[in-house]
Amino acid sequence: MRVLCVAEKPSIARSITGILSGGQYSTRNTGNNFVKNYDFDYPQTNSTFTVTCVSGHLTSQDFGEAHRKWNSCDPFALFDAPVETLIPPDKKSIERNLRTEGGRADTLMIWTDCDREGEHIGMEIARVCRKAKPNIVVKRARFSAIIAQQIHHAAQHPIELDRAQAEAVEARILLDLKVGAAFTRMQTLALQRQFAQLEGVLSYGPCQFPTLGFVVQRYNRVKAFRPETFWYIYLSLTRDGEETKFTWKEGHLFDQGGAARIYEIVLQNPRARVIRVTKKDTKKWKPLPLTTVELQKAGSRLLKLAPKKVLDVAEKLYQQGFVSYPRTETDQFDPQFDFMTLIGKQTVDPAWGEFARTYQNGGFGVPRKGKNNDKAHPPIHPTAHAGNLVGDEKKVYEYITRRFLACCSKDAEGSQTTVEVVCGGEDFYPLPLGLIVLQRNYLEVYPYDKWIGHTVPNFQEGEEFDPSVCELREGQTSKPNYLTEADLVTLMDKNGIGTDATIAQHIQTIVDREYVVERMEGAIKYLVPSTLGIGLIDGYNEIGKSFSRLLSFTRLTFLVHQTERRMVQVCERTTTKNDMLQTSLDQYKHMFIIARREFDKVATVGLITHSHSAWKLMVSHRVLGDTLVQVLLEGQEEVEEAVVVEEEEEAVVVVVVVVEMGVMVATARQAEEEEVPLLHAAEVAVVEAALEVQLLLLLTPILKVRAFGMISLTHA
Repeated sequence: MRVLCVAEKPSIARSITGILSGGQYSTRNTGNNFVKNYDFDYPQTNSTFTVTCVSGHLTSQDFGEAHRKWNSCDPFALFDAPVETLIPPDKKSIERNLRTEGGRADTLMIWTDCDREGEHIGMEIARVCRKAKPNIVVKRARFSAIIAQQIHHAAQHPIELDRAQAEAVEARILLDLKVGAAFTRMQTLALQRQFAQLEGVLSYGPCQFPTLGFVVQRYNRVKAFRPETFWYIYLSLTRDGEETKFTWKEGHLFDQGGAARIYEIVLQNPRARVIRVTKKDTKKWKPLPLTTVELQKAGSRLLKLAPKKVLDVAEKLYQQGFVSYPRTETDQFDPQFDFMTLIGKQTVDPAWGEFARTYQNGGFGVPRKGKNNDKAHPPIHPTAHAGNLVGDEKKVYEYITRRFLACCSKDAEGSQTTVEVVCGGEDFYPLPLGLIVLQRNYLEVYPYDKWIGHTVPNFQEGEEFDPSVCELREGQTSKPNYLTEADLVTLMDKNGIGTDATIAQHIQTIVDREYVVERMEGAIKYLVPSTLGIGLIDGYNEIGKSFSRLLSFTRLTFLVHQTERRMVQVCERTTTKNDMLQTSLDQYKHMFIIARREFDKVATVGLITHSHSAWKLMVSHRVLGDTLVQVLLEGQEEVEEAVVVEEEEEAVVVVVVVVEMGVMVATARQAEEEEVPLLHAAEVAVVEAALEVQLLLLLTPILKVRAFGMISLTHA
């Protein structure tokens, strides 16, 4: 029997061939430089195998000629426009190879990744091969790691392709194409009519927009934040040179008068009494088995790698046979999972090998069970020892391995002491609580978690003491931070935006589209929306205020979540691809009609009122630039918002800046790194009056500004 095995990538094809053939195979070239055909006998099934591959999706979808060009039709027509499935020119050689090899084979065995996308790619491969041989038998190899045991088992026990999962992906592809194209064309063309200087495409995507919305939502919270003053009673005791701080049970009060009255009562009887001392055993739980979402969050927070970068590295490690399939929602291991064999492979590592050997002497603990099981893949874990990795590959592999070993260890154990104190009728307790770490256990191999012991005085119940400090103190609420990548991954996962496998790509897309800017503050990378990103979200929210929030960010987020649930229903065969697609398209059609009718709100409310773009102007002489600054600095006391710009070799790039009392021009040396609100024509007149000269004549040439929503000097 001749079996044609088709993998998703060239590296997987090579790995599968090496395992199944035992290294005894012949290689044939194809019409594609990256795709090879590997031939060998596989006596376990009495077959002759040919292993080849595709390179991701074999087909692409697009509208026909009548709808493909931007001005060929009304964007609304795209919702019902027919879609063509094509094989791109760069994939034609792969298609020819599949037809040739498929025509010779009795069985086609699909070796794509075992997820929804893999099922869809498998169906694409099957359609091509059936054109060459309609009666070819199609099977699916199921595996989660490129290790000998799993690959041989998959080859000897193939299953059926999951058509339902493939159809769910197909429905999502069509929905993304139709909705994305209709909204993208509509908003781009509408805004270009109002802002002649706008270039490029303002893309819209069903998942991309809610992702941007989370960033803008946090940005607006940060900008709207106003610190509130609160008051609290501070109590401490210094004994044997160590200060123990006590936390007021009430926390704090925003009512100064109320806090002062309570404090006066405390001062009338300031002697403190210990009313309860409690000692109990405590634990710090070991981590749950690793999922894709948790890997992305850890990569951003601990490894300082972008979510997409982490997944790309993990994918490469998977292809090399070092880790299991890195796209999984499962956070519980199967009861029959072979832990000890995998742990044994790690005993040779110089960093954690000694700890791994303790599992053979009673150190093993059954991993915790999470709440999720996608029934497709186990949690991410190492499948082989990798001792020669460097750079990001080493960091990601080490995290995955240490996480796995920590899961298989035991919880850290400690003894906790809680002390309750009454002073002047008010309850207090020391913070942090007393803690003695008795057994570090998993912490020995998992340095990403911290659990530090802390001692408190040896208080006895009924003991009385005079506090060293008893004061009424003032504090302020803390400003929220912008979103980190880890924060955004958490929000997307919680709200069902994208899947574990696509979240990283959606984040990367809004960065690539320049809707979001990455800003470093110390070692932490924050995501801050650009002018355009703020304007689009705020504009759609404004439309939503008038129409039951149908187009608000919250509603768009819920709609994406509903679509994802319908995809799951297609996979479970409780609804059909066509029903899922039509229901979702009808909802987006309704949104589109309202959005187009009210789109002026996006431009006027979102992209002008909330614009934070500076005018970047080039002055031909450095001295002239400094003179402009001196003229306009007169009478200006405080610069509220400014922006850093680069100095050119023979000129000074200057920035128009909004200040407390008006408008000014600043050189790069005097500008601070912040956002700069939009200046309207009336504000330009202020500058012109101060200089007694027309800016259009003085400030030339005008630099091309990429930021959107800015009125150019010429337009003003």
